[in-house]
Amino acid sequence: MPGCRHSGAASRGDCFISCFYPGAMPLMRALSIRDWLSQKCGIAAWKKRGIYARWQRPLRFDRNLIVIGAGAAGLVSAYIAAAVKARVTLIEGHKMGGDCLNYGCVPSKALIRSARLAHQMRHADHYGLDVTNVRFSFKQVMARVHDVIRKIAPHDSVERYSGLGVEVLQGYARIVDPWTVEVTLGDGAIRRLTTRSIIIATGAKPFVPPLPGIDDVGYVTSDNLWDEFAKLDSPPARLVVLGGGPIGSELAQALARLGSNVIQVEMAPRILIREDEEVSALARAALEADGISVLTNHKALRCERENGEKYLVVEHEGQTRRIAFDTLICAVGRSARLKGYGLEELGIPTQRTVTTNEYLETLYPNIFAAGDVAGPYQFTHTAAHQAWYAAVNALFGDFKKFKADYRVIPWATFIDPEIARVGLNEQEARERGIAYEVTRYGIDDLDRAIADSVAQGFVKVLTVPGKDRILGVTIVGEHAGDLLAEFVLAMKWGLGLNRMLSTIYIYPTLSEANKYAAGEWKRAHASRRILDWLERFHTWRRG
Repeated sequence: MPGCRHSGAASRGDCFISCFYPGAMPLMRALSIRDWLSQKCGIAAWKKRGIYARWQRPLRFDRNLIVIGAGAAGLVSAYIAAAVKARVTLIEGHKMGGDCLNYGCVPSKALIRSARLAHQMRHADHYGLDVTNVRFSFKQVMARVHDVIRKIAPHDSVERYSGLGVEVLQGYARIVDPWTVEVTLGDGAIRRLTTRSIIIATGAKPFVPPLPGIDDVGYVTSDNLWDEFAKLDSPPARLVVLGGGPIGSELAQALARLGSNVIQVEMAPRILIREDEEVSALARAALEADGISVLTNHKALRCERENGEKYLVVEHEGQTRRIAFDTLICAVGRSARLKGYGLEELGIPTQRTVTTNEYLETLYPNIFAAGDVAGPYQFTHTAAHQAWYAAVNALFGDFKKFKADYRVIPWATFIDPEIARVGLNEQEARERGIAYEVTRYGIDDLDRAIADSVAQGFVKVLTVPGKDRILGVTIVGEHAGDLLAEFVLAMKWGLGLNRMLSTIYIYPTLSEANKYAAGEWKRAHASRRILDWLERFHTWRRG
């Protein structure tokens, strides 16, 4: 859910293919014989090690590429292949669009929007309005969530991709050998297809901790709560959210704003543990302001039933406590879908994800993995990012390979206020021993934020000491995910804070916060010597 997408995968494909396809022929012409020979020698080295020794390679292939999984990574991979006129088959065993469309990014953001509006209605007096007796239908809220999914679904549909030149098969895929995929279709028929390359894009699923009694009391995850909650007339009265990461925090706040009494349980010392301490503290304060009881350093031990009540038993500082609940949401992370695709039979190494090299190749150089199943990030936009590398390397890797680039990876947590980050934060810089300077601008000073009554948060920029080169940015505030995009672009193309400072921003907008942050850096690095000289110059000019 964090770092979600708001457009169809074909649109994402347009963005990624534009980076490659318009220059495809010049690129191919520019490839040197040395590059080609080095790739061929690389494949020969793999063969020499016996990787392919037990398999018989087909003389001809049915496809150039087979993609397993129609989530973000699979859709973008298939789109790129079709755009460069390769013959590609996309195989999906469940719903087109994958987790993001059906269970994650899209439904969660729809729920968050309704919850935020309910919150604003309750606090209408902050805007000089008098709204009494605020009422809403939870069933209609959930109906809207499903309506949003239905409206976006055509972007990722079979019809859309078939029209783009992708063969879409709805069934379950199993890799039989490095060049053959067996597909069990919905009607039970089995097809075998040969292909030069394969991309594994099977995604991830919610991880459910093996707590004693959890199956007995029942639980929901981000995968099934949308259907389960759609059956309810009102939100769960007593809700326990297990997990203090982005998914757990987003759901906890949204459902608290819609009327649930929420307790959030996190084993770590703080929620959003990957962020700086001040960010975690601000997030916790925001959740608690919405009435959520946030329990950190609490370890879930087991679930129990007693006299018709359901309990989660937790431990904190050596003491146990029982928390009664009506509904338990498990949001402690996601695990890659690795089983049932033939990986074990081929000996493709897996740990928590499919093991790949810097080109996203698995043990077999013609089999790739991308998206959540490959890691290390589990965001829709990074899945699409990896898909470009996987598709291009799968189709053209015999001539030129591209290393997946993770230097500039943004993400956001869509609580209120939003939290967005790209690059290093302070705790990561300290852990890696990287020297940095911090520049901070408080959004409480921003005119537009004050006018909109959202004057909270900050822009924090880490730079190389004495220079304007950006190492990382954290933004907390209204539309932080949108504001971050400018810094992502700057980091990608090596633009410093001076360039941002010389840019004209519309007044009054939230984006001015970025310019003011650059201004804070400039002020801190102004030359004292030059300023003293200028003061003497102007004194002389006055006579």
